[in-house]
Amino acid sequence: MNNNQMKNYDLIIVGSGVLGTFHAYHAALKGKKVAVIEKDNFPMEATVRNFGQVVPSGFAPGRWHKYGRYSTELYQHIQSKFDIGIRNNGSLYVANTQGELQLLHELKHAFEQVDYPSFLLSKAEVLQNWPDLRTDYVLGGLYFKQEVSSESRKMIHALQSYLTEKFEIDFIYQCPIHEIEDNGNSVKIHASQKRQFSAEKVFVCNGRDFKLLYPELFNNAPIEVVKLNMMATQPLPSIDLKGNILTGLTIRRYESFKSLPSYGQLNPAEVNSVAVENGIHVLFKQRVDGSIVIGDSHHYADAKNADDLGFDVDLNVGKIILDEAKKILNLPSWEIAQSWNGFYAQMKDNSEIFDFKPSENVNIVTAIGGKGMTASAGYAKDKCEELYG
Repeated sequence: MNNNQMKNYDLIIVGSGVLGTFHAYHAALKGKKVAVIEKDNFPMEATVRNFGQVVPSGFAPGRWHKYGRYSTELYQHIQSKFDIGIRNNGSLYVANTQGELQLLHELKHAFEQVDYPSFLLSKAEVLQNWPDLRTDYVLGGLYFKQEVSSESRKMIHALQSYLTEKFEIDFIYQCPIHEIEDNGNSVKIHASQKRQFSAEKVFVCNGRDFKLLYPELFNNAPIEVVKLNMMATQPLPSIDLKGNILTGLTIRRYESFKSLPSYGQLNPAEVNSVAVENGIHVLFKQRVDGSIVIGDSHHYADAKNADDLGFDVDLNVGKIILDEAKKILNLPSWEIAQSWNGFYAQMKDNSEIFDFKPSENVNIVTAIGGKGMTASAGYAKDKCEELYG
């Protein structure tokens, strides 16, 4: 297509991360002609920088938990047809204190009410199945065998390859958009190099990029950007760490636990206060190549001041994460092969997502927070049902 030729679509998605890509998928299921337009060469933000843990158990029973369940089933359905790097190895929450163990019992009961099964495991059962966990850390565990993990740096690329083969979806890269013009009947997209596109409807799924489109709107919105520190070991072929491993600090952080009766009785003195101050909750996931992803931390800035978070990997924060990790897991080597920052946007006002229409035919959907990998497919399905019936 030359730069002066207008290409028309039923729906244009701005942003090719997991949230935008699943909007494209659900619109294509309804027979719509869809384009996904991305400013970079490929997805390179939260969708590829995360753990790849798909854990509906992290959401309390309700809307987002349902989204997570749907997303999990959809990941597995697509994996059965095309390899997108999804593995069904479950999720294990490991308790280190009696208070955390009590919360695991309460969480199991809460999810039984919505037919989401789990298995309480004794200390011996946890160590039998995950022998690389430290015996002096584990008191017990709660296992969700239905949950999955993804290879984060593979999944979105493979998913888009599958969608390109199966549906009428155009993925257009290296195409920054600088203006969206809604004339009431259709929307004109103005992109770099004088490229133009038109569509009946547009979804803007712009992640944490608040400078190119609607900057004044985002500067005044209750949005913050979160910076995370993560790392991965060298491949460790002697280790077999199955599934998503979530630990005591996670139990103290995740939404699903905060609504439980005993949550307020947790003793904060039982955990490292410096870790808590840095938003650290220790997670593990072993990649297909044998390396183990470890993290993470959380630091915050208002969307308009997000650059203040910087681009440095904080080695001191990394050391705190590693020190905590060594209390939980026995590894033959703690040599770190990779360290990186992840970034995502989330709402500050306790609302769940930024869902706003700046004009009749344009819908901004962003600031989904840390819920994206788990819940995006379910949320996108609802948005497309809302739009197309």
